[in-house]
Amino acid sequence: MPMWGLAGVNWGASPKLYQFDLCYVGDLGLAWPGPQPRGGWIVTKGDDRRNRVTKWMRWIARIWSFPIIVYVLLLLVGYAWSWGTTGVADPYAVEEVPFTEVLPPLFMFLSVLGLGIAWRWERLGATISIVCQLAVLSLLLIHSPITQDFPLSAIPYLLSMVTAIPAILFLVCWWRSK
Repeated sequence: MPMWGLAGVNWGASPKLYQFDLCYVGDLGLAWPGPQPRGGWIVTKGDDRRNRVTKWMRWIARIWSFPIIVYVLLLLVGYAWSWGTTGVADPYAVEEVPFTEVLPPLFMFLSVLGLGIAWRWERLGATISIVCQLAVLSLLLIHSPITQDFPLSAIPYLLSMVTAIPAILFLVCWWRSK
């Protein structure tokens, strides 16, 4: 037996009368199976709160990642300027640097690049950033254990965590909004 009811969500138009067979709109966000506005589920307060929390998490991740991205861009501009004026990126660099010393900053740069990508494509950028941070952490554990000269050796680990947290937030936002 068909029933009649008002659509309880305002999509910018006046409420319309819809025919439906069964209607239960409660805390779980269930909707009727018949004709529906926009062909999907009705957004209830529970879904609205979830979307609001996701939006807040996304903005926290963006605000957190913005100074990191700006700092890395300033470093790159400084190195490019030095390279353009003196012919060397870092005139104070030691000649024979082991390759394991070069990899953590390279992975940190790729991780920050992933944070920039995550502003547009959350899953891709967060995955790039987290994978690069895991590579940095594994290289740091192999090359310089945290127990060796503790207060100073903890700084790279802390920098890695500061960069990984917004990436984790971006990944959670993607998961919540899919």
